[in-house]
Amino acid sequence: MGLDKVKNILLVLSGKGGVGKSSITTQLALALSLAGHSTGILDIDLTGPSIPRLLGLEDAKIKQAPGGWLPVQVHPAQSLVPVSAPPPPNEDEAIDPLKPQDAKIGTTLSARPIGALYAISLGFLLPSRDSAVVWRGPKKTAMVRQFLTDVMWPELEYLLIDTPPGTSDEHISLAETLLQHTTPPTTPPHLAGAIVVTTPQAVSISDVRKELSFCRKVGIGVLGVVENMSGYVCECCGAETDLFQKGGGRVMAEEFGVRFLGAVPVDGQWGVLVEEGKRPRYGGDVSGDGGEGWSDEEDERGVEVLGGKGLVDGRNGLDNDIVRKSIEPNDELLVDKYRNCSLCTIFEGIARELVGLCR
Repeated sequence: MGLDKVKNILLVLSGKGGVGKSSITTQLALALSLAGHSTGILDIDLTGPSIPRLLGLEDAKIKQAPGGWLPVQVHPAQSLVPVSAPPPPNEDEAIDPLKPQDAKIGTTLSARPIGALYAISLGFLLPSRDSAVVWRGPKKTAMVRQFLTDVMWPELEYLLIDTPPGTSDEHISLAETLLQHTTPPTTPPHLAGAIVVTTPQAVSISDVRKELSFCRKVGIGVLGVVENMSGYVCECCGAETDLFQKGGGRVMAEEFGVRFLGAVPVDGQWGVLVEEGKRPRYGGDVSGDGGEGWSDEEDERGVEVLGGKGLVDGRNGLDNDIVRKSIEPNDELLVDKYRNCSLCTIFEGIARELVGLCR
């Protein structure tokens, strides 16, 4: 079976469309990779494959090998330089770009090893993003099973499976195939469980509850619930607004007796990263048209100015108006630029919790 080298399989589910399952899957994969784990993404949303676009790999294609399909490599295992250094102890002392430091002055940061990331999606087989997939149930079922059996994954610690909304053919085929071929935690591949994604409003919660019921009926354990689009924090002033209410996911998790993994706010800079490939920036003018934000020249050098009231760098606790300089950033890698996103800290916490649950 194609999953023989996969240690842990995690499903990303939701009974509701448009809640951001693909975005959650992508960011969890990036966070697991940043933690040093070899990770894969299997996109079985056959009629709406979003993973290639989120990864910036729409031009990539799946390669055929004698034993099956080879997944697309997003990035290999390697070491990343630290994202930034702290401000100097005083205004007269300059930052040495060759000696990155932690939030505590004088503590030198070492290069950060990351795990390899791979992906497979029907989007890699389509001629363009506008190509429609018009398949009946049996064809979709066969495609899901082929993805599970014919992909030659390398050694992976975690495989995230991005699913379509609902509880229809793809889900039934996925559950049956995984339950037939997975094993207890001691022997790979192990079906660790499902991550259920919702948004806070009641109309979404009512549909996502059906997904929790589906997991119970087919015998798939639920690792926890993630509440996506849980508030919006202004990139300039730091004011928070509950666009779609807040807290519904936590209440639902408590009612079903499952873990609440976290709340993820809306971050416009995540959209800028995946749509334009630009490193996230916060504070002042984030449009790139001038003001207190980055200039284009600063963006190319990886220089970030954190300004604006109420903004705090969650990765190292530094307060406002701090100039942080990246040390030779690799701007070719999505995972490197993602470290500057405010959501990175949230997903690193969720990833740590999931790793603990899988052990």
